[in-house]
Amino acid sequence: MKIVLIEPDIPWNAGNIGRTCVATGTELVFVGKMGFSLSDKAIRRSGLDYWQFLKYAVFPDLYSFLCSLPENPSLLFFSTRGAATHWQAPYREDSCLIFGAETAGFPEWIYEKYADKLYRIPMCSDRVRSINLSTAAGIVLYEALRQVRPGGFPG
Repeated sequence: MKIVLIEPDIPWNAGNIGRTCVATGTELVFVGKMGFSLSDKAIRRSGLDYWQFLKYAVFPDLYSFLCSLPENPSLLFFSTRGAATHWQAPYREDSCLIFGAETAGFPEWIYEKYADKLYRIPMCSDRVRSINLSTAAGIVLYEALRQVRPGGFPG
């Protein structure tokens, strides 16, 4: 399973997601222009001393990332615009859990091309536009793992 961040803006979110990925044995993928450098102290500080154990990859654009995947990949996009909830997503052990930038979401063409693969995390209040990216990634990742690994984690 992979968490894929398209053009992430905030280093603390990426660092926190990286820590969650280390804890779960999940790969983290950065796609496109980032609002920070992976060598920034801020991202390493938020990932604490776990960053050295993170399996991650960087791709210049979504096309390059998609070309690196096997045939018929499980692509699941998470956005407030999703019609179905994250509980309804068809997770697989090899799913790519894809999130847009904190400030802009996904490019418009992704909403159009992957409309049938968009999922949302439900919220009870309309006073909040969205859930923080690192929180959303954690919610989705743990639900995905719960569904595909019914026995839980080893150890």
